[in-house]
Amino acid sequence: MPIEKLPIDRFLESGKKFPILDVRSPGEYKHAHIPGACNLPLFTDEERKVVGTVYKQQSREAAIKIGLGYFGPRMREMIEYVESLTGSSSQTSGSRQVLVHCWRGGMRSAGVAWLLDLYGFKVYTLAGGYKSYRNWVLETFSLPFSFNILGGYTGSGKTYVLDELEKKGAAVINLEKLASHKGSAFGDIGMPDQPTQEMFENVLSHELRTLFNGNNDSTGIPSPIWLEDESQRIGQINLPNALWSTMRQSPILFMVIPFEERLKHIVQEYGSLDKERMARGIVRIQKRLGPMETKTSLQMLDAGDIESCFRILLKYYDKQYNKALNNREQLQSLLTNMDCTTVNAKINADKITAKTVLYGIGLVSNS
Repeated sequence: MPIEKLPIDRFLESGKKFPILDVRSPGEYKHAHIPGACNLPLFTDEERKVVGTVYKQQSREAAIKIGLGYFGPRMREMIEYVESLTGSSSQTSGSRQVLVHCWRGGMRSAGVAWLLDLYGFKVYTLAGGYKSYRNWVLETFSLPFSFNILGGYTGSGKTYVLDELEKKGAAVINLEKLASHKGSAFGDIGMPDQPTQEMFENVLSHELRTLFNGNNDSTGIPSPIWLEDESQRIGQINLPNALWSTMRQSPILFMVIPFEERLKHIVQEYGSLDKERMARGIVRIQKRLGPMETKTSLQMLDAGDIESCFRILLKYYDKQYNKALNNREQLQSLLTNMDCTTVNAKINADKITAKTVLYGIGLVSNS
């Protein structure tokens, strides 16, 4: 069976049905990969360095000979791994289809594709390799998305409201979940390690394109995607500039929730977290928080007076949020305030559903 090269769109569409095999080294794969792809490395990280050095310093032919020495002993192991992904070896070859890629669609993917084709798999490779995929990812962020931005001061429970909106059928992307960070100086506490910038972009592009292509109303116009109002930087992750620009020009629904209600919610959510890590978070913002407020909040935290500590921090974050909110151009035409009496995600999601058109474009009004 001939090996076929597919453009990125067809390759990813086929990847919904058949395994994607990333034959780059474990280090390359760990740094970032196509979401859902399996790593079937032709070389280890060290072997890749050796082959690359010989290629540059000696010749292509010398590099290939060294590569074959690494490749040969593990051929059977690679075939058996791919069989485990596609089912038992008793299946017909037509039902055993796989997709293979390396960095540029060159020798590594060609070698593995040859082996799998020889054994009887139907093999497709990615034209241009992972490099072409990355171009596809970066192009995503300039697509003409329609966003609804959910705003509210710290402690408003915006993330939980987005979860409730998603349950109601709204198109939602949780940026903080993808970034493994809650956005504040304390946002990494209790969260898994953040992905690399590249891996974050890969996953985000898939979610955006899935909603952009599959969430249209009766007119064929994509429905608005709900996002939380974020800074461009979430922990160590930066939102792509083009996407950030679109977000800043999108309508904002701002939940206005009393300070004491938000404080109560923050105490419940963060009050049991590690005090040492909380203290380090306070120290990270001390230049903006101010020396007196920093000293007092640390003393309150050490004394176990979590509410008094968070009262200081919440006032600081309210000021920061106001500054970022008012830095938008044409804010008045974008902003819709919604009074809420409580930090209750279900109640507030119900109010938002009544106030907005979930399957239309933008917000109902600027009242």
